Amino acid sequence: MKTFNKRGDGGETSLFLGPRVPKSDAHCEAYGTIDEAVSAMGLARSLSAKSGVRSLLLAAQKDLFVLAAELATPPQSHDQLAQKYPVITGSDVQRLEDAIVDMEKTVRMPASFVVPGDSPASAAIHVARAMVRRAERRVVALREDGQVPNPEVMRYLNRLADVLFTLALYEETGPAE
Repeated sequence: MKTFNKRGDGGETSLFLGPRVPKSDAHCEAYGTIDEAVSAMGLARSLSAKSGVRSLLLAAQKDLFVLAAELATPPQSHDQLAQKYPVITGSDVQRLEDAIVDMEKTVRMPASFVVPGDSPASAAIHVARAMVRRAERRVVALREDGQVPNPEVMRYLNRLADVLFTLALYEETGPAE
């Protein structure tokens, strides 16, 4: 596979299993924001000394590749996508909820706003969280336009932002590993 093909030089790209669209298309904006969050999670993962944090971040990064593929697919091709490739499911959301419950056993939730920056890893996790929240807003716009057929995508992003918030606190104050 080549790094470049020059087909995007005019400002267009191809949706997965779909047509070419302007790079400013709402699908591109949504999955591009997911890509930013994946990168921020990679930074956080590289900075964390806790294997549990690194493991959870890596799993979320892999989930986001699946989610981004869904966002890069036009709704009329979603069934075709789901027949050949993984999609986000309720069990993915449940896994995030279980992670939050586990972390909350050792991390006290703050009584006021959290100011990120107590450690490089937790600050990077907060950056990823903010990017996931932006992605969530982009996906809401797509969903309002009938472009997101899988309701688990919204649930996953909402829960992932919660996981990242809790994970940042766990990184700062949770038990050493």
